[in-house]
Amino acid sequence: MADVKFKPVRHDHKSFLDKASKRKGFDEAYAALQLEYQLASQMLKARSRAGLTQDAVAERMGTTKSAVSRLESAGKHAPSLATLKRYASAVGCELQVRLVPQKAA
Repeated sequence: MADVKFKPVRHDHKSFLDKASKRKGFDEAYAALQLEYQLASQMLKARSRAGLTQDAVAERMGTTKSAVSRLESAGKHAPSLATLKRYASAVGCELQVRLVPQKAA
């Protein structure tokens, strides 16, 4: 089994966003990928809670570390529901998908 020792990398997301939002076009590009960023954030938090490395998740999913890395990077990959279910299972979660009615303008 892969080494499951996990040491999270410190990342101040608010600081990162504050700095990045000063770049031209950032706000529009970020908004366009909001759902992908939310999913990536949830995936990273779930893996961290499980105390797993990308290698360990990959082993549990029967895939490679690079495939897990692609799954966890917003906007670069559109995983299937089957893949998301396997990832969720690997980190001790269940996948839930909801369709929420849009608010009237």
